[in-house]
Amino acid sequence: MTKISHPFLLKLEYAFETKDYLAFAMEYCSGGELFFHLRKVKRMSEEMARFYFWEICLAIEYLHNRGIIYRDIKPENIFLDHEGHIRIGDFGLSKPDMDTNELTYSFCGSPEYMPPEIILKTGHTYTVDYYCMGALLYELVTGLPPYYSTNHDEIYESLLT
Repeated sequence: MTKISHPFLLKLEYAFETKDYLAFAMEYCSGGELFFHLRKVKRMSEEMARFYFWEICLAIEYLHNRGIIYRDIKPENIFLDHEGHIRIGDFGLSKPDMDTNELTYSFCGSPEYMPPEIILKTGHTYTVDYYCMGALLYELVTGLPPYYSTNHDEIYESLLT
């Protein structure tokens, strides 16, 4: 995280370690989570969704150009700064140092945004971020993720069928 610098990615201000913890001090985003704003408006206009989505695309392109798969795009991981621009945060599921055609097999992500290749454990590449971005865009304009359910097994079944 110390090597990335992009206007739409949350900045790591500093990090430190105690006997029991590793702590990260991140940039403060006074606008809160995109999740909060989406719940307030229920669904966004196409213009508003396009604004946020374009900034997300630029941030993900930056990460991909540096060999990083993000793997956890969702409204809860996108923050708004004081000017209303996005900052993608929470890099806990990111996979660095990936070659273009290299596969990774980690089962990770949020069920509502998880692509079939992760569920099927067939290996995934950068394309998982594109799938997650599509699911996010769908949610921005409709108010719910594409295969929404309170039951994760139902989400997986719907996604795979």
